[in-house]
Amino acid sequence: MTAILHLCTTCRAGVDTAALREALPEGAELRLHECLNACGKPVALSMQGRGTGYLFNGVDPVTDAHDIAATARIYMAAPGGVIEDARPCGRLRFCLLGRLPAV
Repeated sequence: MTAILHLCTTCRAGVDTAALREALPEGAELRLHECLNACGKPVALSMQGRGTGYLFNGVDPVTDAHDIAATARIYMAAPGGVIEDARPCGRLRFCLLGRLPAV
């Protein structure tokens, strides 16, 4: 499965995405997107594929790059995108705002 990550660019303009782009596994695509409406704790990030989707906030794309990449790997390997054990996601598991069911 592939993973599309949408990173909010509204709350923190000029976010450096180089480390994140470099860390992401093959099959994961990073797209910059205006407001994801999770402004309480910038920066917001969503992860979508063919199955379940996730929304995170309070993410730092620079310092959390490896945890985001680890989560993308787990997500892409999980049947239907359902992550059963989030411990390998590192700090990102504490940034989870919501899980969206597959359509």
